[in-house]
Amino acid sequence: MSDHYEVLGVPREASQDDIKRAYRKLARQLHPDVNPSAEASDRFKEVTHAYDVLSDPQSRADYDRGPQQAGFGLGDIFEQFFGGAGRQQGPRPRRRPGQDSLLRIDLDLHDVVFGVHRDLRVQTAVLCETCDGRCTAPGTREETCDICQGSGHVQRQVRSLLGNMVTSQPCGSCQGHGTVIPFPCPTCAGHGRVRAERTIPVDVPAGVDTGLRIQLPGQGEVGEAGGEPGTLFLEVHVTHHDVFSRDGDDLLGTLEVSMIDAALGAEATIESIDGPVTVTIEPGAQSADVLTVVGRGVGRLRGSGRGDLKLGVQVATPTRLDRKAQDLLEQLRARTKPPAPRMTQFQQGLFSKLRDRFLRF
Repeated sequence: MSDHYEVLGVPREASQDDIKRAYRKLARQLHPDVNPSAEASDRFKEVTHAYDVLSDPQSRADYDRGPQQAGFGLGDIFEQFFGGAGRQQGPRPRRRPGQDSLLRIDLDLHDVVFGVHRDLRVQTAVLCETCDGRCTAPGTREETCDICQGSGHVQRQVRSLLGNMVTSQPCGSCQGHGTVIPFPCPTCAGHGRVRAERTIPVDVPAGVDTGLRIQLPGQGEVGEAGGEPGTLFLEVHVTHHDVFSRDGDDLLGTLEVSMIDAALGAEATIESIDGPVTVTIEPGAQSADVLTVVGRGVGRLRGSGRGDLKLGVQVATPTRLDRKAQDLLEQLRARTKPPAPRMTQFQQGLFSKLRDRFLRF
């Protein structure tokens, strides 16, 4: 790599004003607005980088000193007493893993029962196609940092009560990477990734419930310099259904039955999640009885098969009767001689139990 003093055409003992005057003179000759040639453009960038280093007193001192500083400091003490535990670490990798992402996915009850395929559109960081994660413009590459000579650290002498001590700090010129990118990729500005919208296909299994998170490794954000992508987590939210509710792998519903059908028995065709289903109401059905339709519940998340559809019977007593209907019921009462209303043992139906259980939480 060229010496910065030679690039600017000044001696090593040049003052800050001398360095500034040399840079301005060369910049007027090489600026792309004055000299559009590719050779002048490369030379202008080299001159600008040299000026950036030498115009700052601290970075100039680091450059003049070089990556190694003689002396006895903390590093030597740690190495003697702890077997090298205080040795300076190497350069910091530019390539870093990507972050995880969290996205909410809304499902309806049908999706939960059978599972569903979704194509999700997400805005996320993806690999830069121009540089393929290398961060450099096409045809160029990273260069060794001329301040730390690739170590990623510089040493500075500090006065303390113990005397002059040498400390190691990340290099400010290369941010501790050990290399610089003189010609960053124009698409990603030297990050190796860009933000873009992409489609992620997802197969949501049956049996998921609100709050469950589906893990998709490698579908999160691409890291800096094309680092491995993180994980995308999909947090499930199941929307309310007006007819059915869920209890584990079972579906619950209420079947309203007329007093006549409850007394005499009947068959009814209802609309389930699967479509029409025929259920049998046995004679003498009571409110809170449960009719079970096997295998018409929710698909099991772990295991095969499905839960059941459970219908709680609710006997509907007519509230408006014409005179003829009232006479018929009076005849029925006289014929059957039902017992008078009385207190009896308290009984709790299936759905009352479920309701109470939820209220406790």
